[in-house]
Amino acid sequence: MFETDLTELSTADLLASAAEQRAEANRREASLLEHALEYADRHHPDTCPPRPGRRSWQGRERSVVLGGDGCPEVAEFAAAEFGAMLGISAGAAANLIGQALALRHRLPFTFARVRSGEATPWRACRIATACLPLSQEAAALVDKQVAAIVDSVTPLRLENIVKAAKWRADPDAARAAAEEKARERGVYVAQSDEHGTKKVYIRAASGDVIRFDATIAGLADALKILGDTDTLPHRRAKAIGIIADPVYTEELLRQARAQLLTQTDPGPEPAPARNSGAEPESESGGESEPGHRPEFGPEPGPDDQADRDAAPEPGKPLGAAAQRAFDARLAQIKHDAHAAHSAASGAGAGRRAGGRVRPGQTEIYVHLTDHTLATGDGILRVEGLGPLLASQLAELVGHGPYTVKPVIDLNDAVGVDCYEIPDRIRERVKLIHPIEQFPYGTREADRSIDLDHIRPYDPLGPPGQTGTDNLAPLRRYAHRVKTHGRWKVRRLDRKTLEWTTPHGYRFHVTPTGTHRITDPTPDP
Repeated sequence: MFETDLTELSTADLLASAAEQRAEANRREASLLEHALEYADRHHPDTCPPRPGRRSWQGRERSVVLGGDGCPEVAEFAAAEFGAMLGISAGAAANLIGQALALRHRLPFTFARVRSGEATPWRACRIATACLPLSQEAAALVDKQVAAIVDSVTPLRLENIVKAAKWRADPDAARAAAEEKARERGVYVAQSDEHGTKKVYIRAASGDVIRFDATIAGLADALKILGDTDTLPHRRAKAIGIIADPVYTEELLRQARAQLLTQTDPGPEPAPARNSGAEPESESGGESEPGHRPEFGPEPGPDDQADRDAAPEPGKPLGAAAQRAFDARLAQIKHDAHAAHSAASGAGAGRRAGGRVRPGQTEIYVHLTDHTLATGDGILRVEGLGPLLASQLAELVGHGPYTVKPVIDLNDAVGVDCYEIPDRIRERVKLIHPIEQFPYGTREADRSIDLDHIRPYDPLGPPGQTGTDNLAPLRRYAHRVKTHGRWKVRRLDRKTLEWTTPHGYRFHVTPTGTHRITDPTPDP
């Protein structure tokens, strides 16, 4: 608790007090690094007490190097208890221990300044992480170049200086990293979701990206022709969902071209060809919008001014009735596309040949209250995306046909008399526990996550041991810690697991997160 009445301080004293608070926070962060070092030393293979499970076979604990070349080994499971006590995940705790070890063994000049209060600990830790791929000798060269300026330059400038120092310290590694970076290609979907919006990152060959961009531009044009009044960036974003269905894409482009031909009067002179060198007109009649390359020829001419005046203003959202009509039209286009495709290819022949006449199905799980279901208003949660407004569900489902599966009543305990876990029980456990059930766990309970028997399965035990009340989702590391790391777990009620660490500290994992249970006499 801050005892000083800040309102009584002059502005100069207030600034000085704020600086002292920052300095005190830095001292505490430096002290935490010292705690991490002492903890790591006590869990070195040569110094920590022997205990079962030190061999790596069958998932048992092994020794790992967390800080990079030149750092001592640490018992692998040690980070789990350290992280639980700090209120962070085991992975974050392992990173903190590794940074502390790297500073002591690889960056001694930087660490000396941290200890003396001349360098901010989090900046020093960032340098340690950046140098992780370097050899101990190369890291020492970086240490000598940057130690004196850790707190005298901005973080961005420090990052660039560290990068240059790394390249000078190990030019061969720098060249190899640059070549590897140039070869990296892939499509990545961000895990985070922002109010129903996700980001996609693409690294691909330049020609492929250019052709993909042209298709996106063409679909954006098609949506405009069919009546979409959203801005160009928004129409391009909508095209991402359309292009996922090639049959729908082809039909949408075809109908847009057909409609454009019925709207456009070519006049006495032919319209210029697409590649004639003429600059296409934009929606405003001036310069083309950035990234916009029309696919369907020139915009309607002056004779269509009346039609344009009657249409909604570009960039202005459609009204509710007009939006429903536009969505219905897109749904009909999609239905017609797949109906024609099925008729042309023959659904039976396609199935016999192993082909697919419809796009792949996507299964989504939506969690909502009965009030939201009845009123269509409120907040719901979609697995893999997070919270959404109820009004955004239609956007997520799209315009195509969909099937609503029966609601699964998660209040029913379901079990079987075998060790293997059937899909129906796996699905229920995942829905009951959307996040792994280890203290401060972060991984979502997806299809590939381990489901652990809380009470070990006994072939001679009672029936129903493999059921929703005896299974918990755990990532593989947490599963191994629970099995081989002297942790104990028991179920207190349907929603609460109690974990006990090797040193006797207890944590309750509930739907509201992880809660440490105060225990004045932890088991030594």
